[in-house]
Amino acid sequence: MAEADADHLRMLVARGRAHYAAGEYTEAVACLTEALRGKAAYADVYDMLGVIYHQEGRLAEAEEMFRTALDLNPAYTEAALNLVVTCNDQGKYAEARAIYAGAMAAVSRAPREMDPFVKGKIANMHAEIGSTYRAVGVFDEAVREYQRALALCPSFADVRTELGKTFRESGDVPSSIRELELVRAEHPRYAPGRIHLALSYHAAGRRDDAAAEWRAVLEGDPNNKSARMYLAMLEPPPVDPGQSPK
Repeated sequence: MAEADADHLRMLVARGRAHYAAGEYTEAVACLTEALRGKAAYADVYDMLGVIYHQEGRLAEAEEMFRTALDLNPAYTEAALNLVVTCNDQGKYAEARAIYAGAMAAVSRAPREMDPFVKGKIANMHAEIGSTYRAVGVFDEAVREYQRALALCPSFADVRTELGKTFRESGDVPSSIRELELVRAEHPRYAPGRIHLALSYHAAGRRDDAAAEWRAVLEGDPNNKSARMYLAMLEPPPVDPGQSPK
């Protein structure tokens, strides 16, 4: 799927969720059904449509939506319970009891710790939201999203670097230095972290510390253009030997 198509789908799903949360079901259905036509594989999209169809009395269609949600995420307890109610409303009592028993068994078997891949995926989603907030200057929300990402995956150097950058851009330079020093301690060869630590040192007036960080980056990567440019910014221009002193 092209990136533009994926972005359009995410936008449709986000708008559908917002309309659903506001009780604007006609608008929610329009967005969510269009997302499904685009092959959006989100279990909650099917669950939301199922709830709306159930309220409209379209029980067979609601049942289909809830079953699809469970196919995508068998541990989706809310969808399972919604399916139970829908089956009961159609007189499918034995089937409803079986679905309920299966849902309760799934809850009891649910792992207490998320799979690392799932953690990473969710962490990256939080980081992406954080970057969106940061891009429009909503720094408090950006910080919260990056912190949520790091609560799941504290070793993600790129996310912690983004958090450090956000603190600096919001004017909280001490917090920026704290986060970026942690990146340096855990990932000393991660050049972006050290480059931005130097920028935060520079913002705090610690020019020598900034220069030391940029030099350290150049020791590992002599061709790093960012470190070379920033270091040159600190150094005085060379004196022209043909120019007489004043």
